[in-house]
Amino acid sequence: MVSARLTIDPQFAVGDVNPRLFGSFVEHLGRCVYDGIYEPGHPSADSDGFRADVIELVKELGVSTIRYPGGNFVSGFRWEDSVGPKEQRPRRLDLAWHSTETNEVGMHEFSTWLEKVGSELMLAVNLGTRGTLEALDLLEYSNIRSGTELSNRRALHGRVEPYGVKMWCLGNEMDGPWQLGHRSAADYGKLASQTAKAMRQLDPSIELVVCGSSSAHMPTFGEWERVVLSHTYDDVDYISCHAYYEEKNGDLDSFLASASDMDHFIESVVATADHVKAVNGSTKTINISFDEWNVWYLERFQNIDKLEGLDNWPTAPRLLEDAYSVADAVVFGNLLISLLKHADRVTSASLAQLVNVIAPIMTEPGGPAWKQTTFYPFALTSRLAKGIALDVRLDADTYSTDAYGTVPLIDAVATFDPDAATTSVFLVNRSQTEEATVTIDLTALESVIVLDAQTLSDTDVYAKNTLDEPDRVSLHPNKSAVVRNGVVEITLPPVSWTALNLG
Repeated sequence: MVSARLTIDPQFAVGDVNPRLFGSFVEHLGRCVYDGIYEPGHPSADSDGFRADVIELVKELGVSTIRYPGGNFVSGFRWEDSVGPKEQRPRRLDLAWHSTETNEVGMHEFSTWLEKVGSELMLAVNLGTRGTLEALDLLEYSNIRSGTELSNRRALHGRVEPYGVKMWCLGNEMDGPWQLGHRSAADYGKLASQTAKAMRQLDPSIELVVCGSSSAHMPTFGEWERVVLSHTYDDVDYISCHAYYEEKNGDLDSFLASASDMDHFIESVVATADHVKAVNGSTKTINISFDEWNVWYLERFQNIDKLEGLDNWPTAPRLLEDAYSVADAVVFGNLLISLLKHADRVTSASLAQLVNVIAPIMTEPGGPAWKQTTFYPFALTSRLAKGIALDVRLDADTYSTDAYGTVPLIDAVATFDPDAATTSVFLVNRSQTEEATVTIDLTALESVIVLDAQTLSDTDVYAKNTLDEPDRVSLHPNKSAVVRNGVVEITLPPVSWTALNLG
């Protein structure tokens, strides 16, 4: 049997858990917007055309912020297309995803939807095919109360009060050759610095995210961050990270250890940012916005589902609709553990994406909405992870992987909420064959009881929730958790994710 021991002590603080860690991402891609959040003809559609069943699931998921409208989509986007009377909005070709964008849902409609789900808007500006002036125009339209051409235009379009958007992304994945307007690190850094300075002249209160690498495996990774930050360090608040993981060639052992790669990614970016800080002699610290992360079977998309053809520009095609297994959900939950383990520097994150497109929520046109396996770790973590993230001083058995070398069989993090006097522990067992006994030393806390313990696992690690079987996989109570003399002992099934709530 696998064994592990960890210690919970509020003195072992990593950093405060920022609610923005539980953000998500809605891009005009596939069926994320159309047939996802917006379907006027659906039986549950409200007066604005939004699916009420999806709204309730998003609220249950506990999403704090939503990054919008892209993603790759934003590098060809003209924001003016998405405001004003719907009947006057142009249809455009979206080169990023080889689709047609109707602009039926735009800035005003999406903001209305955000108010329904209770999430904060995080806007991305187009620095691919556009630049500083267009970013300033969008900021003026969004955040200036009145008295200018663009703020008055917003009022004429039905929104008198400004949106007051606080967090802005300066483009998207500008290191990627696939990106419209792709630039070198130096060229992008100069443009991002110029745009950031201009935007702060208009609204000094905003927070700005500069593009980091689109993957830790990009050939320019590390040097991209160094060069971009050398141009923008004094102008921005965050640098972005993007990471997607998938099981390759049947190597489940390596896939289950994906979070170890995320750990290394975060720590490398932090080291680079702090190097630039030292070189600049700055007292300011740049944090990370991990504004795209998920399990994504990218190779499948590239080999099978990619759209092509000069006369083939469908509207809201079925793209990137991965169905997630138990193993995917365990890895997904482990990625959340990694984000919490670095809560001192990762203070914003966006699960990519929210509905239908590599998403925790799926819908069928005219039919039901259902929870993917990945829904459960996100919803429970966003609800329980409050207060302070703790270093748990984990001591665990290890195993060998082809991709990441030797890694622990158990990974874990804890949070402590001093206001509610509750502690939450999040655990994964990466072993494919063995249960794990985990001992948690709680003697630094006052008397403790187990309020709840929930585990996601299945005898079939590839079991999924589908339209035909929407409830095949879900959380189930883990009744093995017991407390004796200030120590919790809990048994974790093979390939499992568990959340433990203590009071």
